[in-house]
Amino acid sequence: MRLRQLFLEKVINFYGPFLGAGVKLHKMTKDYRYARVSMKLTFYNKNYMGTQFGGSLYAMVDPWYMLMLIKNLGPEYIVWDKAATINFRKPGKGTVFAEFNLTEDHLKEIRATLVAQNKMDYIFKVEIKDKDGKLIAEVDKVLYIRKKA
Repeated sequence: MRLRQLFLEKVINFYGPFLGAGVKLHKMTKDYRYARVSMKLTFYNKNYMGTQFGGSLYAMVDPWYMLMLIKNLGPEYIVWDKAATINFRKPGKGTVFAEFNLTEDHLKEIRATLVAQNKMDYIFKVEIKDKDGKLIAEVDKVLYIRKKA
């Protein structure tokens, strides 16, 4: 199991959309409950104004909660990214960071909801910050979750 995680941690940094955008996974805990990613400002992700391209900011937060839920809920659940909104608060002028925390409370709430109903949408909030901790963007990630038949 640890070998698969090491493979994920190393290979995902070479995944085309991440490589092109400059997204880098720095840490993923063994239990897949925490991840930290960054994105440097480069020629490839710079917009006309010289700041972080909005699509790249979204790309850096796109798959993490889906992967974390798949690993934590197990094979009896289906998890898909469904939608997202991003609110830009300040231009990203350098390296930006995002952290993802999947808590036991999240998992309990999801499992309890799916006992009462067949499927659900769950919203995770993600903050993208600069190196000084200033808020660059807020993302609401909507995940579709259901138990397999």
